[in-house]
Amino acid sequence: MANIKYKPSKYMLNLLHVLSAFVNEKDDVINTIVEINAGSINKYETITESGQLKLDRVGYSSLAYPFAYGAIPQTWDYDGDPLDVEIVNVIEPLVPGCLIEARVIGVMKFEDGGEVDDKIIAVLSDDKRSDHIKSIDDLGEQFKKETTYFWEHIKYLKKPGTGITKGFFDKKEAIKVIKECEKRYVDIYLKNFD
Repeated sequence: MANIKYKPSKYMLNLLHVLSAFVNEKDDVINTIVEINAGSINKYETITESGQLKLDRVGYSSLAYPFAYGAIPQTWDYDGDPLDVEIVNVIEPLVPGCLIEARVIGVMKFEDGGEVDDKIIAVLSDDKRSDHIKSIDDLGEQFKKETTYFWEHIKYLKKPGTGITKGFFDKKEAIKVIKECEKRYVDIYLKNFD
């Protein structure tokens, strides 16, 4: 269950702002709001201000997302959005807009049009089919090749060469990126409401 520390209200709470990034920091488990399922060419995004799911754009090419995709609450990346998460090894499609708990296994450093737009890589925390996956290396070299190809070509027909993969890094680096984005959320995003 989500640990929401707010009393019931007639107004809907926005999970991007009431849930913490980490469910259990000791186990490297994060909250993630699912936005896109594997196989979709459409880009859905959670509206930061309201928490509703919006069709951000129809894909520019026939490339479909090779993994489920979402956002981490109470984080803020350099691109002006919550930190992104690739949820890999998902067997059954997830419901867009639902909240999942994901176990961090690494990060892909990425640049989109000159902006840092890193991607945390995680598996479902309570799926026994993923217990053996402890790092990105457990996914194999083909995963890295496919993921790199996807991100570097997803916008290629509209903006060639704007996506640049900077490499894959371990869980320790991923946790560092999440913590930096938590701090940026407090220092930059929340300051706009003071």
